[in-house]
Amino acid sequence: MFSKILIANRGEIACRVAATAKRMGISTVAVYSDADRHAKHVSVCDEAVYLGGSAPKDSYLKGDAIIAIAKETGVQAIHPGYGFLSENADFAQACQDAGIVFIGPSASAIRAMGGKSESKRLMEAASVPLIPGYHGDNQDADFLHAEADKIGYPLLIKASAGGGGKGMRVVENSADFDSLLESCRREAITSFGDDQVLIEKYALKPRHIEIQIFGDSYGNYVHLFERDCSVQRRHQKVLEEAPAPGVDISMREEMGAAAIEAARAVDYVGAGTVEFIVEQRGDAMNFYFMEMNTRLQVEHPVTEAITGVDLVEWQLQVAAGLPLPKTQDELVINGHAIEARICAENPDNGFLPATGTLFAYRKPEHSIFNVDEVRIDDGVREGDVISPFYDSMIAKLIVHAPTRKQALAKLDRALAQTRIVGLPTNVAFLRYILNTDSFSTPNLDTALIEREKDVLFDQHPIGFPTLAVTAIVQQLAAEATNQDADPFSQPTGFRAYSDYTRTFSLVYDEQPYIARISDWHNAAVLNSCTSKKDDKPSSFKFIIERDISLDNETDEAVDITTANQSEPLYNGEVSYSSEDTHSHTLWLDGKRIGAQSWVHDETVHVFTDAGRDRIMLIDIMTYIGEDGPAAGSLKSPMPGQVIAFKVAVGDTVKQGEPLAVIEAMKIEHTIIAPTDGVVVELLFSAGDLVADGDELLRIDIDADS
Repeated sequence: MFSKILIANRGEIACRVAATAKRMGISTVAVYSDADRHAKHVSVCDEAVYLGGSAPKDSYLKGDAIIAIAKETGVQAIHPGYGFLSENADFAQACQDAGIVFIGPSASAIRAMGGKSESKRLMEAASVPLIPGYHGDNQDADFLHAEADKIGYPLLIKASAGGGGKGMRVVENSADFDSLLESCRREAITSFGDDQVLIEKYALKPRHIEIQIFGDSYGNYVHLFERDCSVQRRHQKVLEEAPAPGVDISMREEMGAAAIEAARAVDYVGAGTVEFIVEQRGDAMNFYFMEMNTRLQVEHPVTEAITGVDLVEWQLQVAAGLPLPKTQDELVINGHAIEARICAENPDNGFLPATGTLFAYRKPEHSIFNVDEVRIDDGVREGDVISPFYDSMIAKLIVHAPTRKQALAKLDRALAQTRIVGLPTNVAFLRYILNTDSFSTPNLDTALIEREKDVLFDQHPIGFPTLAVTAIVQQLAAEATNQDADPFSQPTGFRAYSDYTRTFSLVYDEQPYIARISDWHNAAVLNSCTSKKDDKPSSFKFIIERDISLDNETDEAVDITTANQSEPLYNGEVSYSSEDTHSHTLWLDGKRIGAQSWVHDETVHVFTDAGRDRIMLIDIMTYIGEDGPAAGSLKSPMPGQVIAFKVAVGDTVKQGEPLAVIEAMKIEHTIIAPTDGVVVELLFSAGDLVADGDELLRIDIDADS
């Protein structure tokens, strides 16, 4: 067995490989980029060596530099993780030439399975089922069009060197074929440097089911059953589970045997995944080879959960020349497992990737890189930055239970207990998927998200009164931690006889509201003054109404105390207690509600068992006499690069106008003016790198415009 390995990766997978290596007594060497200097994977490994710049091409894709570090540190093997160089045949060969073990298949196996066309020719020779299509070398457009007409529509055009959902086009009819072929080729050249394509029949109601296989250097092969990865957005996986619902023993054995034949055809050694497209016609399911991933998959923990096997440990053992630890007969399925990929992205905005700081990152009770009822695999900590340079995945949440129904309930509960503040995530979206009829039934296919879109996007699961009350209670709890027993220090301003009314300005779903609390009985302060030890909650009367004063389109001032004369949206009494500034218990409309909240940039992020939402709260009292930064200052909402400023000093801007363009994760984000004003200063130039929260420019909102 190896005594020391280098992990040529970052983030969650680097931490995951290091965890198994540590259990096996193997020392680990991490490599890191500028952006990852203080990353979690750097701290969990025994050694860490600087690799290069933040961009992957300057660091994690520098195979020569990685091999040089491996030699300098005296490692015996390199684990590539997934992504980056994990399926790079040249890198695998370079490791071998340098006398270092590549923990993965041979370079020849990677090459054979790396091209979609070549791999399908190999599978055809090995009698692995293929979906009807053309996978040959003739790339003449007229010839491909004729082949498409023979296959029939709808069909798929795929980049032969493609992956990750890129270089794919669905063709509905013959008339659209030529234009979509050109489009696919352009994207293929840009993404992969190769415009060769293949065409194949588009499966009806397709499911994505894959088989985990393992081979050793003695010609032994096993499959570790199947995973269903049908729930996808932009052709990328969102939820994975094992075993696949609806797959019976006979189909499982047939798919497993086909996957092993695929591996045997290229003398495969190590962990791999054979992916199948499964066509559903009525009650019948037919499977066809799609591709083979010659590495460990992101979703491997669900297989570990149902088999009890540590797949990374198997990788290390097989790479060290040991035989497979188990035979096929010794592998059995135990229960059901589901994995949710928690990503920094905005599902309500086309799944746009997000960057920023993990202002709050709280997880349910869980194990780390180890089979358990609830497991979390991640490579980040609270306070870390999700940068624009790498994948947007924050963590993987995996649950295991005796049945699928129990696993669903457990995953929903674990997601409900996950608190992330500081950037958009898909946590709430994942819960919505779990509770759709299509997923819970299950009625699975790759179009599930589109089919269920009405209940997946733009959802507000927390009632508006609960959201508003939690925001106000958060403010009161924060104030209570900064005051003493002196009644004159209370934000109510001590009054012996008269009632006290406090006004808050709220913005929810882009609509302004006014909230007023009165007759406030702060039990926590009263108890500290009187030395009472009872558990009586605090309470106040609560009214909330639309702020129609902001509907006034003239310059005439409006008195908000008289302008909002419409029927209140809510009028009642609220009781509450706060364990700290984040944890609250509310009594509202006869119901007890547990809530947690965090404030970030004047936005209160609220979490309850029902879900999560956010509301902006502005307490005018907190600004009285404050000499803070100019109200027109504008900060970058993410780390990235300034592509351009759309304005110059002296320009007059209106609310909503574009001010600057920031690029993060290869996607451009336009920053718009939050208010009318005049640009008085630009603090960066085009091409500059900015951090999350950096002030980009200043606007004078008082200037005559």
